[in-house]
Amino acid sequence: MKNYIGAIDQGTTSTRFMVFDRSARIAAVAQKEHEQIFPKPGWVEHDALEILRRTEEVIRDALEQRGLRAADLAAIGITNQRETTVLWERQTGKPVANAIVWQDTRVAEDVARFASQGGQDRFRPQTGLPVSTYFSSLKLRWLLENVPGARGKAAGGDLLFGNIDTFLLWNLTGGPRGGVHVTDVTNASRTQLLNLKTLDWDVELLAAFDIPRAVLPEVRSSSEVYGQATLSAIRGVPFAGILGDQQAALVGQACFHPGEVKNTYGTGCFLLMNTGERPVPSNFGLLTTVAYKLGNGAAHYALEGSVAITGALVQWLRDNLGIIEKSPDVEPLARTVNDNGGVYFVPAFSGLYAPYWKENARGVIAGLTRYANKGHLARAVLEATAFQTREVVEAMEKDSHIGLRSLKVDGGMVANELLMQFQADILNREVLRPVIQETTALGAAYAAGLAMKFFSGLEELRANWAVDRAWTPHLAEMDREQLFRQWKKAVTRSFDWMES
Repeated sequence: MKNYIGAIDQGTTSTRFMVFDRSARIAAVAQKEHEQIFPKPGWVEHDALEILRRTEEVIRDALEQRGLRAADLAAIGITNQRETTVLWERQTGKPVANAIVWQDTRVAEDVARFASQGGQDRFRPQTGLPVSTYFSSLKLRWLLENVPGARGKAAGGDLLFGNIDTFLLWNLTGGPRGGVHVTDVTNASRTQLLNLKTLDWDVELLAAFDIPRAVLPEVRSSSEVYGQATLSAIRGVPFAGILGDQQAALVGQACFHPGEVKNTYGTGCFLLMNTGERPVPSNFGLLTTVAYKLGNGAAHYALEGSVAITGALVQWLRDNLGIIEKSPDVEPLARTVNDNGGVYFVPAFSGLYAPYWKENARGVIAGLTRYANKGHLARAVLEATAFQTREVVEAMEKDSHIGLRSLKVDGGMVANELLMQFQADILNREVLRPVIQETTALGAAYAAGLAMKFFSGLEELRANWAVDRAWTPHLAEMDREQLFRQWKKAVTRSFDWMES
């Protein structure tokens, strides 16, 4: 009897393998970090082969925890950091260069040039996305232009492109010996090469970015059998679900009705609203993206507000400044003060994403006085996440014409109760944390389980969702609006820091 479903959760800083039972309870989990590579200012890379090794290791470790075998797993789903771009050799599986991470800004000059030839929104009608360093299209173009011989090999079909989901799936289903080269609609919609209406690669977009179709994976639904695992620990287990990490969290939070919203607090912060079976264009700085497509069902779309740096700011405080020893230490440090002491931290390390889309912004700390100490800085770090979330919520309400009554939250930072209370305060809305907080992996497991009839349908998934903790706002309106006005002023100080 196959009583378990597996999920590979490959994130920006670490990789996990989680095993869920039929009640969506966690049966086993293993996690390992991988190296963050910063060759130049603004450049962020990963070693894709290291990520593959970590993935294989956590699969084995999690199964060994419970004495599980491949025969116990009905299927495996994959969820992944989106936009991170890998280009590798078909014959050997070796990447031609390090993966270019979604936060990387090396293509900023290309962004300016493309925008000058038709505006930053020139591709929005087809893709729902502005021209930005964020998406895969210009990253892939950069690799083809800058890796010697890459463009010729790509045109000849000797190189393969994918985001991390595609790279892992190809390797775990055989690699050079028959590996499956596919992606799902959610990851494809983040490349800026997919047409949102046809759900296939767009000829005009490929021409505009000068991308040969031969390198691209086949686009499939988010919930179907793609291939069988060849890794010994899971040999023969079907891979049956793929979702980009934020779409996976939307599914894991059971946001299946139009108007339902979740916010994931990880390396960055990502607010998604299900908009149903039609893409809703944004007029207020959000992205239009594919939410999921389950088997032969209709695709569902989402509005997304993407914030580049939230949890990564806590890591920066830890690793670059050494103010804290480990990430959870930020909360007790922030609690040593009663407020932010007038300090505001705008973490525009990779420019500003939603709702501004300013590539040339850079991080600033504003409002410093001799009074400020490291407790105020820690508090400003946490508050930056909540302020940025409010900006995205306001944009989403304008685009969707739907007022949010509450906010479902998930991801690593939701364990920080000071942050969650301030989030409720600055939004003036209830914040709801579910019992299962790592909903990204759960969403991938749901997608795979639906494909294999391990779960009966969406109603069963909805019934699994339950509240662990709710935060209600306590801040006076005058104080809330004063804090937010000061935040907005600090944000303007980050604009146009980098000169063309």
